[in-house]
Amino acid sequence: MSRSTRSALLLAGLLASAGVAHFVSPKQFDATVPESLPGSPRTWTKASGVAELALAAGLALPSTRKASARATALFFAGVFPANVKMAYDWRTRSPKAQALAYGRLPLQIPLILWARSVGRADS
Repeated sequence: MSRSTRSALLLAGLLASAGVAHFVSPKQFDATVPESLPGSPRTWTKASGVAELALAAGLALPSTRKASARATALFFAGVFPANVKMAYDWRTRSPKAQALAYGRLPLQIPLILWARSVGRADS
């Protein structure tokens, strides 16, 4: 298996795990949905879980990998406001919880770059 295929499958696994978590433990995700979004937080939690599962499937298939990788990069950028909300909401929690919440913010950059690299790997 090539390095680029391994990278794509690892990213697909990350997204699939996160997608499943949205359905197994939705409450934690509901809490990160910005209030400015219309509808219920649970609807957004389910929709983002479905999106992550669909992106994972697309990354796993060579024929849809490039488009799915680009969509994944956009998805990672799109969910950044939820991470900002989480960091803001957790500002009064324990230092460990705060470190987790604030630590997630810069992690979006390597995730976006990873998705972009997967999309360019077989171009």
